[in-house]
Amino acid sequence: MSELFDLEADALQAALDDEYRAWATYDQVISDFGAVRPFTNIRNAEFRHIQALRHLFRVYGLAIPDNTWPGRVARYGSLKEACEAGVAAEIDNGALYEQLLASTQREDILAVFRNLQEASQSRHLEAFRRCAQRASGASFGWRR
Repeated sequence: MSELFDLEADALQAALDDEYRAWATYDQVISDFGAVRPFTNIRNAEFRHIQALRHLFRVYGLAIPDNTWPGRVARYGSLKEACEAGVAAEIDNGALYEQLLASTQREDILAVFRNLQEASQSRHLEAFRRCAQRASGASFGWRR
């Protein structure tokens, strides 16, 4: 195990903070509107993302920060607003990982960053787009 460069440690911190924020946001939506999809599924995925990043923190001997986002995230007036915010957040997440990928050449970190970016852009983003489309319709049923 070799020591991380500051840029790599900062990238891991930024990734974990973003995943923490996403988890807290989707958890708040569930608290406000009930156990609705895709928020329940994606909140669970964000937890797995957090675990993958925490593993890297342990591998490289970094202190794992607490999630300070619960109670500090945006709240939405409707599920439609929450879904649209999910779309924007996942787009931003993809861009963040594009930047973070340039911070290291370490294969383990790159693999986690790529996996998290792919999940965000291929699955979460599309789920939130479908959610926003459903919410725009006159009648739709939310599956719990």
